[in-house]
Amino acid sequence: MLNSLDIAKEPSQTRVVVAMSGGVDSSVVAAMMQREGYDVIGITLQLYDHGAAVHRKGACCAGQDIHDARRVAEMLGIPHYVLDYESRFREAVIDNFADSYLAGETPIPCVECNRSIKFRDLLATAQELGADVLATGHYVASRALPDGGRALYRALDPSRDQSYFLYATTPEQLAMLRFPLAEQEKSETRALARELGLVVAEKADSQDICFVPNGNYADVIAKLKPHAAEPGDIVHLDGRVLGRHEGIIHYTVGQRRGLGIAVGEPLFVVALDADRGRVIVGPREALATRKIILRDVNWLGEVPLSRIGEAGIEICARVRSTRAPGPAILRMKDGAAEVELLVAEDGVSPGQACVFYESDDPRARVLGGGTIATRVGAPRLDLIGAEPARRIGAV
Repeated sequence: MLNSLDIAKEPSQTRVVVAMSGGVDSSVVAAMMQREGYDVIGITLQLYDHGAAVHRKGACCAGQDIHDARRVAEMLGIPHYVLDYESRFREAVIDNFADSYLAGETPIPCVECNRSIKFRDLLATAQELGADVLATGHYVASRALPDGGRALYRALDPSRDQSYFLYATTPEQLAMLRFPLAEQEKSETRALARELGLVVAEKADSQDICFVPNGNYADVIAKLKPHAAEPGDIVHLDGRVLGRHEGIIHYTVGQRRGLGIAVGEPLFVVALDADRGRVIVGPREALATRKIILRDVNWLGEVPLSRIGEAGIEICARVRSTRAPGPAILRMKDGAAEVELLVAEDGVSPGQACVFYESDDPRARVLGGGTIATRVGAPRLDLIGAEPARRIGAV
């Protein structure tokens, strides 16, 4: 007889470590597990300090969030531990985030945090504590497969689905992970928090990357890497130099606003030339992408990735967390994963994720994904402006 976590034990004999961030979602998970009679332990990670990371005073992860998690654990009567992962987080997530931006990419630190910190280091700690499972407040589903493994699926609430950020979860990690909020909407989670009398029931959701609380990525990177904000040229695809910028870290592919140039036509950032410190702009049609090459692919499908070959398989691919999955073909060519988007996408940027789904169904299975390395057909940066620079207004 399996319990609600698919473990063949009585709940009282099943140890559940809950990753408690201090927010409403993870707090409700801890309360749900405790109410069902599981042996619950709460763990909160101290990942960063705003003072050290962005040189500003005020709230930090070691402050209010940890305090809130501790208050919830005390109310529930469960053990609660705070682990200092600050140095690990700095090396694995923040430094990689800054380096990726300096390379002209648009990284997703939440993916790396899940891959390197929560589902690797924290999972190992949970195992050391004798846990049967590690439960989190993510909105994503994990279901048992006939062969005894587990698969990842989109959550019930499409507005909260976090499968895009969890594609890098491995089969081995999935075996121990549980996501109790998968089958409920956010409004239900809030209602349950109120019903249980949790002190965080009305706490606002975090909208920004945790170590970038004001949404200003460039400011954080400039403080971590003082040489990062080096000025350079804003160059049109046709080679014209249209103006100057204060550092490529201030721009992302697909950006239109805030370019600081006026040439009588709508222009978008189509590429970031990190080697030459240039921002390349052009018309919207230059953003259209149909093929991308991926790196660091994580595969969760049943057919081995090595057997897919150049013929490829049909999937649905998602290249932005805010966009719906679209029809695509996944191929393996010369050891690299290539995704052909059957409907062109704008604003595809290196450093972002391309996540694979079995279909476009709202509850579709996640087949994995990878980091976008290059856009096939993207403009050759070394050829742009190869002739002597032509500046607007020059004779």
